[in-house]
Amino acid sequence: MEDIKHFEFLAINSKEIVEKQVDSYRQQHSYAGTVIGAAALFIPFFLNSLDGTYFWIQLISVVPVSLFVWAILLMLSIFRTKPLDQAFGVKKYTELLDKPYQEILLHEIEANTNSYTLNTKITEKGNKSYTKGIQLITVGLLISIVLMMANKFIAIEKKPTKVQVVNNSQQY
Repeated sequence: MEDIKHFEFLAINSKEIVEKQVDSYRQQHSYAGTVIGAAALFIPFFLNSLDGTYFWIQLISVVPVSLFVWAILLMLSIFRTKPLDQAFGVKKYTELLDKPYQEILLHEIEANTNSYTLNTKITEKGNKSYTKGIQLITVGLLISIVLMMANKFIAIEKKPTKVQVVNNSQQY
């Protein structure tokens, strides 16, 4: 009886670990969607704030915009990953109907372990894309803030307008 409790503990624990992995994966998808939305909203705001600026500021503004687009593409790649494996499939239940309880627990532990291992490759790839995207967004934001501040504080000097006064009223 003591051995069965040991297997039950391992089965429950391994299932919880896979569930936490899947929850973390879903949370990352949610964060990626939020980052995509924020970046997509910030790009037009940023470009609009640079109207009527020096040419070189407008030219440099290509850098943060490309960083934002690259980050959005990385975040979208997170959504293209295949779904995570969640251990037992429905077909496995019918196979295990006639097996002893201890063997069922061993199969569940093995399935959870294999799922976790397979999922790790997918989640690590997603984590790398997410981290790289956040870094790009951060650098893009810093550059864009500097450009917006430069635009605000560097006043474009206008040449004074020369006015020639012509006096057409002549006295005869």
